[in-house]
Amino acid sequence: MRNKISKIPVTVLTGYLGAGKTTLLNNILTEKHGKKIAVIVNEFGEIGIDNQLVLDADEEILEMNNGCICCTVRGDLIRIISKLLERDRFDQIVIETTGLADPAPVIQSFFVDEILYKHTELDAIVTVVDAKYIQDHWDSSEAEEQIAFADIILLNKTDLITTEELVNLINKLRGRNAIAKIYPTQNCQIDISLILGMGAFDLKNALTIDPQFLEEAAHEHDETVGAVAIANSGTVNGDKLNRWLYQLVQSFGQDIFRMKGILNVDDEDRRFVFQGVHMTLDGRPGKPWKPEETRTNELVFIGRNLNEAQLREGFLTCLM
Repeated sequence: MRNKISKIPVTVLTGYLGAGKTTLLNNILTEKHGKKIAVIVNEFGEIGIDNQLVLDADEEILEMNNGCICCTVRGDLIRIISKLLERDRFDQIVIETTGLADPAPVIQSFFVDEILYKHTELDAIVTVVDAKYIQDHWDSSEAEEQIAFADIILLNKTDLITTEELVNLINKLRGRNAIAKIYPTQNCQIDISLILGMGAFDLKNALTIDPQFLEEAAHEHDETVGAVAIANSGTVNGDKLNRWLYQLVQSFGQDIFRMKGILNVDDEDRRFVFQGVHMTLDGRPGKPWKPEETRTNELVFIGRNLNEAQLREGFLTCLM
């Protein structure tokens, strides 16, 4: 009989691009829960920005930015967790996956790898759903899988929809997943005890959803969806940046699923952080630049049929 007490619970955070996974992760890291948590973050694209978006915390944060966590870097996931197990004892491991990840291969890793199977156990698959924009991605295979495999669903940004839309959306989610707990949220505000340490993952249920997922070696992505990463030194003119981003979302917002940026705007003391989902943009001051830190502007765009040359040229016009 396996000793479950010695196993470290693992929570997988998933959800489509821009749903609020990083916001939820920040809530977990900053709440006074008394747990020692190891966090692994992953995003689609060459530049890893999420690690800069995550607030300062005592937890161990490791970043993977070689692509989709559910395929090309699954070996890295196994390697990182194995090293974590060697270094220290954690109360919990939290994995934030890219919004384009099918969770099935991630789940698979914890059953096919001997070390992970022996020392960890899946606690719950927590899926964050964007109440405003899920309709635009309802038929994507990734969004369908993320909802179907969820043990807990955070229906986020409910302040952006009507009560009638909320009721209809919950009913639609119930049609895709009849057993997951569903919590309507704003800014992913939720009692952390409702998502960590729940022991909610059920392998039998996962096999019911996808009987072959433990044997699958690969899966497919929408080949029209990709990422453009831009890294450039220099100072960004704030007024020019605002005009460019506004024109960008007006012209191509429907095809831009997600955008993130960490920028040196007007040589301010704090980095400027912007995030966007389709036509919605948000920008605000971020963490202070350290005196010895190189101020590099980093942007990632994720969407369908993106024009990389056009995006790079547009950003260059914003530099002083």
